[in-house]
Amino acid sequence: MSPQSTLHPETFNRLAQRTLFAFVVTFIIARAVVFLIMSHRMPNLFFYLQGTHVHHLNYGIFLLAAVGGYSIFARPDGRPAEIVALLYGLALALTFDEFGMWLHLGGSYWQRASVDAVIVVTSVIGLIAYAPALKNFERHHFWGFLVLVIVLIGFGATLGWASGPLSAVVGPKLRELELSSTP
Repeated sequence: MSPQSTLHPETFNRLAQRTLFAFVVTFIIARAVVFLIMSHRMPNLFFYLQGTHVHHLNYGIFLLAAVGGYSIFARPDGRPAEIVALLYGLALALTFDEFGMWLHLGGSYWQRASVDAVIVVTSVIGLIAYAPALKNFERHHFWGFLVLVIVLIGFGATLGWASGPLSAVVGPKLRELELSSTP
């Protein structure tokens, strides 16, 4: 263990919190930038290689490979481990933001599958980051957990119910925006 790790002791939860933070912030920024570019409110920053649009999921895949390799071979601790956790969250967000394109190559950027995947990944990382250890699970944790489950079920039901009418209204507009922004 290096002296640096005693100055900045990382924990499983702390690294997961860094990952969650970077994941959520990167997803929000990526969605906002793509929307601004497609709506012509921001210059086109998309990268094209011989006429092919290189989607940001590719940057995420390469960054995931680099972060994974560094994590395995260098085994960072302390501050470097926290930086790796931030980079891991950034790479996950770039990749999962276009999850729908993994499933439907050539499909629309605005696929519901991408948003659903981001919600699932956010939930899993959030549970890792903030769920108490099972040995510390007490009665008041149970009631808090039960309330959280009820809220999540209500959110899921509301999202499922609203997705039909909402996608009927917003879907065609987003598809039109996407088609109008391609070169």
